[in-house]
Parts: sequence; C-alpha cells; structure tokens
Amino acid sequence: KLCGYLNKLGIKGPIKTWKSRWFFYDENKCRLLYYRTAQDINPLGSIDLSSASFDCKMENGEGVFEIRTPSRVFTLKAISKQAMMYWLQQLQMRRWEFCNTQSRFPVGSSQLVNEPLAGGTIICFCVLFCFYIDVVDNEDFLPLVKTPTEAVGLKAASLPAPETSAALQNISLKHPWTEIQNTVYNICGSKQLWGNNGNVFSFDEFQEHPENVDEKKEAEVEADCAVKGATLEDGRMEPRLNWIRKARWMNSGFPGSEELSREKNSVDKVSVLQQQILTLTEEVKSQKELVKLLHKALEAAQQEKRVSSMYLTAAEDKDRLELVRHKVRQIADLTSRLEALEQEKKELEQILTLRDSHIQELKEHVQLLMEKNHAKQEVIMALTEQMARELSDPLQEANTITVETLYKQQEEIEHLKDDIDAYKTQNQFLNSEIHQVTRLWTSVAENEKALLMKCACLQARNCQMESKYLTVLRKLQEVVPGLPNSHAELVKNLIQEALQWDVKEEAEEGFNLNPVSEYDEYGFMTVPDYEIEDWKLLAKIQALEIKSNKLRSQEIVEKPLRDRWNSIGELNPSAELKSLIRSGIPVEHRQRVWRWMVSRHCSPVPGHYQQLLEQSRSTEHPACRQIELDLPRTLTNNKHFSSPTSQLIPKLRRVLLAFSWHNPAIGYCQGLNRLAAVALLVLEDEESAFWCLVYIVENLMPADYYSETLITSQVDQRVFKDFLSEKLPRLMAHFEQYRIDVSLITFNWFLVAFVDSLVSDILLRVWDAFLYEGTKVIFRYALAIFKYNEEEILRIQDSVEIYQYLRFFTRMITDGRKLMNIAFNDLNPFPMKLLRNRRSMHREELAAELCELEQIKAAYVKERAEQGP
Repeated sequence: KLCGYLNKLGIKGPIKTWKSRWFFYDENKCRLLYYRTAQDINPLGSIDLSSASFDCKMENGEGVFEIRTPSRVFTLKAISKQAMMYWLQQLQMRRWEFCNTQSRFPVGSSQLVNEPLAGGTIICFCVLFCFYIDVVDNEDFLPLVKTPTEAVGLKAASLPAPETSAALQNISLKHPWTEIQNTVYNICGSKQLWGNNGNVFSFDEFQEHPENVDEKKEAEVEADCAVKGATLEDGRMEPRLNWIRKARWMNSGFPGSEELSREKNSVDKVSVLQQQILTLTEEVKSQKELVKLLHKALEAAQQEKRVSSMYLTAAEDKDRLELVRHKVRQIADLTSRLEALEQEKKELEQILTLRDSHIQELKEHVQLLMEKNHAKQEVIMALTEQMARELSDPLQEANTITVETLYKQQEEIEHLKDDIDAYKTQNQFLNSEIHQVTRLWTSVAENEKALLMKCACLQARNCQMESKYLTVLRKLQEVVPGLPNSHAELVKNLIQEALQWDVKEEAEEGFNLNPVSEYDEYGFMTVPDYEIEDWKLLAKIQALEIKSNKLRSQEIVEKPLRDRWNSIGELNPSAELKSLIRSGIPVEHRQRVWRWMVSRHCSPVPGHYQQLLEQSRSTEHPACRQIELDLPRTLTNNKHFSSPTSQLIPKLRRVLLAFSWHNPAIGYCQGLNRLAAVALLVLEDEESAFWCLVYIVENLMPADYYSETLITSQVDQRVFKDFLSEKLPRLMAHFEQYRIDVSLITFNWFLVAFVDSLVSDILLRVWDAFLYEGTKVIFRYALAIFKYNEEEILRIQDSVEIYQYLRFFTRMITDGRKLMNIAFNDLNPFPMKLLRNRRSMHREELAAELCELEQIKAAYVKERAEQGP
C-alpha cells in the first residue's frame, strides 16, 4: 500500500500553516485520500491524480513537492528528500497505470463506449507498465528510489506524524462534520479499553503509576493483538490494536518505560515523570476543549429539537402561532444584536486603521533610527579594523585574510556543489514527468480523435435515419389517400412533431450533438420556414441529408482540403489554386481569398467610397426609393437581414446608394441588393463589399447585363438553351414536348448568381469559382443542376407539375461534391471562346428582332394615327 504521513500546506488568507495528514492511495479511482490521523475512518479530502502533474523545486525547501490538478495546486512536504522522490515516482507510475487501463476505441469501431475490457487487456496494460519502467531506465531519467520503510507503508501508521503540532491547531476547521465523525469513531473504538468508568480522558494510570508498566507484558499484549486483531474492510485495524498504537504514539513524545529503567538517579526519574504529567495534562485540556465544543453543538441541536417538538405537539393553531411569533421575536432580537455588533465592528476597524497608520509611522521612525545606528556601527567597525591593521604584523594579517578567504570560498564551493546535485535531481525528475505527460497527452488525443470520428459517423447515420423517417411519413401521406381518419391524423401529428424538433446548438457543452443547427456560420437558416407544409418537410429532409454528407466527408475530403489551404501562404494564380477554389474555400480562408480576387482586377481607390457616401447624404438619388423597397426583401432566410433593425441593413443601404452614384448608367437594378448582401456576409466590411459589387458588375458580367433593357441577360438565356440542347438532349426534348420555357426559371439564376436558389453551403462554393473564373461558372453550374435532377424531371409527364418541380428543385440538392464534379468534370469541354462566339451570334439575332419589333410598333402607331379617334 502507498500510504504514509505528509505535511500539507494550508493557506487561510495571509496565514500559511503546515498540517500533518495521513495520505492513502486509492487505486480504483486514482485518488490520493488524506486523513488527520491514520486511525480516522472518513477522509478530509482527496486529490485526483488522473489529470494531475507533479513538480518539485529546490527553492521550496527539502522534501517539498507540488501536485497540480486542473482546479487546485496541493503543496506537500515529506520528512526527507528520499521520501519525497519515492512519493513522486510512485504517484507517477500509478497515474500511468491508471491512464493506460482506460478503454480505447479504434477508428471505425462499432463497439459501444461502455463495452467491458477483454480478458487479455490486463496483460497488455502490465506490459505497458513494464515498458514505462524500461523507458525510464533507457532515457537516463531518475533511477527508482528505494522504499523508505520508516516513512511509507502501513508500519508508518504506528510511528509519530512528522512535525505534529498541538491538537487544536492540527484540527481541520474546513471539515468540522468529518472531524466529529472521526473523533466519535475513535472514542467508540477505544472506550472499552480505557476503563469501565467510561471516561475517555482519564489518564490516572499513566500519571500515578507510570513506573509499574511492565515492558514484557506490554510486548506480549502487543504481539497478541497483532496475531488476533483482524483487519477491517476499509483497511484499518481493530480498536484494540488502535489503542496500542495510540499508546505508543503518546509515549513517543516523552521518555518511556525503557528510558525510565535506564535512569539510575531517582531525581531524574521524578523530573521525567513530572514532564510526562505536564504533557498528558496539556493533552487532556485540548481534548476537553474539543468536548466542550461538541457539547455546545449538541445543546444547540437539542434546543432546536425541543422547539420543533413543541411546535409539532401544540394542540391548537394559536399555540403554534405563538411559538412562531416567539421565534420571530428571537430572530428580530438576534438581527438587532447583529447590527449592533456590525456597527461596533466598523468602529473597531476604523480604530484599527488609525492604529495601523500610527504603527506604520512608528516603524518608519524606528527604521530611520536603525539605519543611523547601522551607519554608526559601520564607521566604528571601519575605524577598529584600521586600528587593528596598524597595530598588528602586516605579514600575519595577510596570511590570516588569505586563510579566511580560502575557507569561505571552499564553503561556497561545497554549497554550490550541493545545489548542482539538487538541480540535477530536479531536472531528471521533471524530464521524466514531461516525458510521461507527453505520452499520456498523445494517447488521450488519439482516443479523442477516434471518439470524434465515431461520433461523426453516428451523427451522419442518425441524420440519414431521420431523413428516411420523414420521407416515409411524406410518402405515406401522399401515396395512401384512403387512410382512416384516425391513421391520417396520426401521420399528420407525427409530421408536425418532426418539424417542431428543437435544432438549437448546445453552447455550454462545446460540442454539438444535435443533427441540424438552426443557422449556419453565415446566418442562413438551415431549415427555411416555408408556409407550405410539404415544402417544410422537404427542407428538413434536405438539411438532414446535407448534414449527413458533410459529416461523412469531413475526415476524408474536408480535412485534407483544409490542410492544403493551411499550407498556402501568399496567393498567386496557378492551376493548383484554381483546383482548390473549385473544391470550395474553407470558412476561415474565404474572406482573405475573396479580398485577393477582388483586388486583382478592381483596385480600390482610397477615399472614393467615403466621397460617394457624402454625395448620397447631400443629394437624394432617383433609385433611393426602389432601394428602400428592396431592403426588406433581401435574403429573408438570413438572420442578419430578416429584421429591419438588423445591423447589416444600414450597411447594405449605404453600399447600394454608393454604387448608384458610382455607376450612373446602371444606377440600381433589382438583384444588386442580393449580390451586395452576400458580399457583406463574407467580407464584413462595407467598403470591401462595395468594391466586390463593382468587380462583379463591371468586370465579371458582360456590359448591359444590368441595364434597363437587360439585353445581355436575355442573350445568355438563349446561349444557355443551346448548351442545354447539346449537353442534355433528352431533357431539352422533354421540355420542348411539354412546351416548357426554362428561361422563366433560369433568368434569375444568372442575374443574381444563384442567390436565393441554392442552399448557402453550395451557393458559396459557386461564388468561390465565379469570382475567380467568371460567368462561365454560372453556365457550368446551371447545366449541372439540370443534370443532377435529370431523371426526376424526365419522370414527370405534366407541364404544370414540371413547372412546380422547377420552382424548388434547386433547394433539394444535398450533395455539393457531386454537383461540383458534374459541373467541372462531366460537362467538359467548356471553352470561354465558344461562350463568346455564341453570345455574339445571339446578340446580333436579338438586335435584329428588336429592330423588327420597333418597326412593327412604329407602323402600328402610324396606322392608328391615320385612322383617327
């Protein structure tokens, strides 16, 4: 057993005291329990060693070491340096053994967390423990210290505690109930051994006839107790053996029977006995004071019990009310007395403050006098030395000084050697501690990583199960219209419960175990609040599928991608950077990369944005009214724009007004509000969002894309239909069969770059590639969206249903990686030169059609004018 007496440092305000405590290591819980004495049954406290570190500093003194836990630092002191190193090494080994016996979970394991250990695990842990000792030897750390039997182990319980102070001073006032329990236990355990009169504190036998104690009898009694006394279940001896240990402990503080037998002079015996009587008298006094305290506590409890009994036994409510009033009067009296005592305390504190200031002044005066006295003494010493040098032989004086100097230097060298040895020992121990803690931390990190991966897999599986459950409910509601009313109502209630599940994150835990959070990192709602119940259900299913895909790809795809982004320093255009941007920019890098892409093609002019703001304040722009109308309709599914009082609404207003003055040819066009809003969410700074909007409108998009006629936007719709016929001919034929005009759906995609059409995670990946490569990315993703849902669309055989499906089918895309692969791999080749040629051709056709339309319009107006009213 690892147990023994150590001194524990207790700090109460400015007072620091060492208290002797009996420490016992509990191997089941890896805790170090400490008691006031070895015979106590209840511990005063415990130290958790599983997450603790150990430290020893030479400056603290010999035998002093520290145990640092996450919540507290315990300072302990052993009786010697050897005992200190033994405790530290043993605690290290036992911490290592306990930490390695914890369950481990390999990556991908399907076992439960609380699965019991296999039979061969214990052997593995023993091998690990032996390996630790081999490592300690091989790494040239501190060698194992031999067990100091006089200070550690069960035998140490019968020895005196180190530096035992007075009984009352050594009592723990922080744990009074534990002290009372232990005291009662010790009294009851030794009551029958102290005498039939029941007085535990009667020491008459020892005071009057100490010389009659027969050594042989005592030895026989102790040996008999050692043989017959059985050990209790908690590891402590029977009361009879405890009494003998107490007697030996009391006799260790003064000369015992052996010393008395050796004394030849009777006078010496008398003095020794008198000293013994004084010691026992002091012990009796301290124990009586403790009994008085216990009696007072008992009397207060009995008084409270009597009052409660009177209250319960009162026959009428009036009597009980009188008792309650009596208590109230007592409380009021005590309150007034307390207030008076508080006032008196304040007055005494003021007096104490005045006296402290006066004492401080006296101390300063005494310090001045001492300094003067010291200066005078130095002058006297200097004059005395000078006189001695003049009177003594110069050669003898030189020899004396040399010998004294050499002696002092030799002493200093010896002290420094001792210090070097102590520091070497300290360094070796700390190296072993760092080595072991590092290995423990590594194993804990591996376990944590394995558990996180397992948790992610379980979350992904849970999301899939929940989405399948919702899909089954939806199909059941749609496919089985003839359900009884009770069954239909049950299905409806289940759907409503599923839609109302709480999706808020657990902020206090620091780890989200919920399937879906309410908002993503940019403030977009993960489950939009649609008015139609079917749309709500589909949105919940889609959010669960997205969460499941993200969790499954986190370790395989997201982590390597994030590592590659972390390794990139300065950004430069390259094929590797293009590939990384197409795969999606991580959240922590997106703002930096977007700023770099905007600044490459659109150099911000210092002060220009502020000038535009001043102009918008002084003069009202014609588009100001339309901007105010569009602000409440911007990104209604984002918490940063959903309320008129949101912080980003004023920033968005200023950005749009500044752009309307910056580009008078366009001014403001519906759709620019959503482009600027996305830029604000990512870039956060409104001036950076302004220049991003300028970059999109004036550099990425073709001219006249946001003009009043929207000519280029119409051209792009014709180009897109050509690409749709070439890349997806079956789907285009299906649209022509049912006379579906896809431009009614796709026109808004191109105008605002899919804002409000795709979920936020996929939308921002599209924008990453769009800001780097240009408008051909919009064509790629528009075709990819139709390719992603081609089979679903081909199954629909009604034009109305096709239009209804096309209204929301972009919101049902859950796998962003699959959509990206379709856009950039399956749809190749997609050269920019081809896009320019198609735009030029369709622009000429549209211009000719518009010219013909103007001629028809002019002819019609002329014909109506000739006919007259």
